Amino acid sequence: MKPLEPGEARHAGKYRLVAELGEGGMGRVLLGVAPDGRLVALKQVHAEFARDPRFRARFRQEVQASQRVSGAFTAAVMDADPDAETPWLASVFVTGPSLKEAVEATGPLPVEAVRRLAVGLATALIEIHRTGLIHRDLKPGNVLLTGDGPRVIDFGIARATEGGAELTGTGGIVGSPAFMSPEQAESRPLTPASDVFSLGGLLVMAATGHGPFTGSTTAQMLYNVVHAVPELTGVPPEIRALVEPCLAKDPARRPAPQRILDFLGPVAPGIRPWPDAVHRLIESQDTAVRTALAWPVAQPVPAPPRRRRWVPVVAVLSAVAALAAGSLIALKVSGADADAASPGANLDPTSLETLRRTDPCKVLDDVTVPDAGKLRADRGSLYFDRCDYRTRSGATISVKLGDRIYVEGGRPAEDLDGRPVLFTEISGSTCDASIQLPAQPELGVTALAKTCGLAKATLGKVLERVRGGAAYDLPPGTLLAVDPCAVLDKTAAAQLLGPVRQVVLTRLRECEWTAATSLKLTFEKLTVAPETGTPADLGGVTGTRREAGDSCTLTWNHRRFDATQAEHVRILATKTGGGACDAAVAFGRAVAGKLPKP
Repeated sequence: MKPLEPGEARHAGKYRLVAELGEGGMGRVLLGVAPDGRLVALKQVHAEFARDPRFRARFRQEVQASQRVSGAFTAAVMDADPDAETPWLASVFVTGPSLKEAVEATGPLPVEAVRRLAVGLATALIEIHRTGLIHRDLKPGNVLLTGDGPRVIDFGIARATEGGAELTGTGGIVGSPAFMSPEQAESRPLTPASDVFSLGGLLVMAATGHGPFTGSTTAQMLYNVVHAVPELTGVPPEIRALVEPCLAKDPARRPAPQRILDFLGPVAPGIRPWPDAVHRLIESQDTAVRTALAWPVAQPVPAPPRRRRWVPVVAVLSAVAALAAGSLIALKVSGADADAASPGANLDPTSLETLRRTDPCKVLDDVTVPDAGKLRADRGSLYFDRCDYRTRSGATISVKLGDRIYVEGGRPAEDLDGRPVLFTEISGSTCDASIQLPAQPELGVTALAKTCGLAKATLGKVLERVRGGAAYDLPPGTLLAVDPCAVLDKTAAAQLLGPVRQVVLTRLRECEWTAATSLKLTFEKLTVAPETGTPADLGGVTGTRREAGDSCTLTWNHRRFDATQAEHVRILATKTGGGACDAAVAFGRAVAGKLPKP
């Protein structure tokens, strides 16, 4: 990490640039700060690529495609401008060395860490492949080891550089020879199985310190990838049982990422994923970032006026981002406005505040949807933000507000009143149609139906009804309109949890803090029933805590929702080495004192 040179531009779009993190063949990565204080890793493309119209077209296409990726163990791009004089994209800023750097500095990973790595990578590939993307360059330099697991980066940029040798430096073959698949080495058409082969090679490197294929020249290495038996000496038996099928020369014989997860089974929660030496690298990088942020700020060059609307996208940084260190994104979401518009107003159907006040069982109740007829709501819903409806034929249509969205099956996005609609087809029997929330692109408004056409028609009716007002009756003291991430500010949370690296709204009424003690706060609806566990005094409120290993759950009923259900508060805290319940109770006391009084 080094300061910017005198005279260098100090802004890219709305981001203030602080320091240079690293440089690679395609561009360089800079530490940036958003106007609201969030840190980003901002990648600027080298001038020779920016002058190439073919590159710009591919870069633009991949940025747009990558906005669909928002799953676990990937790093999301917050903004991008592929049409700027110097194209750039700004990603969440992740503290952690690349797998390559970690192994070179501390040696091969132990078996349990490799297993956790495999679970994270397989999960990331599931999310990437759902969008129709193929990573094409999964290698140790494109995997970051963070304090809570791996992050895969650069799943869109490799394809953006495809088609020109001057963009790859490898004679037109996209990827890294030591970790590419045989079909990739021979420039044959690729399927998601190509990434599984690369995953196998990456796990060999993590377990032994070297990849499964070597060669004195690039040509020799590519020949070995296609024809030679992988070198698996030193790979522990339990890891070897996984990597051998992944490294099959025939793509059809490789396991799908979901099969890999099934083979590995669940991992224990709340355990530091890496050896202590790797966590020390993470901590030292965090210190370096804080030092850079304390450097004197030079007079910035005014940012050029914006000529187009910025579109939030979900993608990842290119391989040079592996050189970056920093902190995860802290998404600041404003609290609900006590003077929100009344029903009947022209409300924004993608606003978090609007959706928190919307009753999903009012949205379509007694409403006619084309090809479905008049819908009837199931008033026994167990969710604040979801409702199931019955059609005239007895089929079910579901509506979800502010839930996580996923895209699977490669179906292209379609337009709905100027908004892109993303689809997830599930086993050919049901389809989700979703639009993303501008303030939180990994969340959306979703309609689920038997066909994608019906799901889209239902979604259109949902947006129309939410816009016109389908609000909950908000009694005094309700949690329905409360933003969970705004209950405690970051400073107050840090006093209870330690330095906060990440604050993320994971659902409409769920927020997660990542710190020395990681914690999730959820507002939910539950059937009223006696709870089992240890009573906890929260300062006028009595909660129930339950401890399991390094994790602790603290819950309490806030107020009655109806005759049988209650508005419920749940806190899940995780702290390595114990003390999670102390942190959960302290956090619970602070939260209980801030919530509206029932």
